[in-house]
Amino acid sequence: MKKIVSLAIIGLLAFSVLSCDRTNDNVQQVQDNDTYSTAYDLNNVSFVKDNNGDYTISRNFNNPLVESDVVLIFRKSGTTNNGSPVWQSIPRTLYLTQGELDYDYDFSRVDIQIYAGGTFDPGLAPTYINNQTFRVVVVPAATGSKNTNANVDLTNYESVAKFYNIKESNVKTL
Repeated sequence: MKKIVSLAIIGLLAFSVLSCDRTNDNVQQVQDNDTYSTAYDLNNVSFVKDNNGDYTISRNFNNPLVESDVVLIFRKSGTTNNGSPVWQSIPRTLYLTQGELDYDYDFSRVDIQIYAGGTFDPGLAPTYINNQTFRVVVVPAATGSKNTNANVDLTNYESVAKFYNIKESNVKTL
């Protein structure tokens, strides 16, 4: 009888040890299967100075975003020798002769707002606030979390486009 009780206790201990989930410190991984990455261009747009003296660009999304979506914005800072665009992620600080110029943004489910500001009036550097091109990319939020194994640099447009299979031919205008 003692052998049966001992074997039963050992069996229960073995079962409880094997049934423990020790991967990722018991953090539940969630994959967002309802979001498809989308990219939009804002071509040749100029910042508008509001009553507070802030320079902004505002756009509404055609359809509200899913609550778990994240927006990344890149500014076209130039082109390569072969004509390909050079994309800089924002927020970004540029160090100009007039001082520091900062680009930043925020977003909601229905819109985005891009800001230009800094240590001087951005109107004194019209090259950096007029006729600008931005790429707005909507991606699932889970990619940036520590719970995913995504190998994507969210500050590098080429990495984002490759990971999310964003094709130039599918980029829409916002």
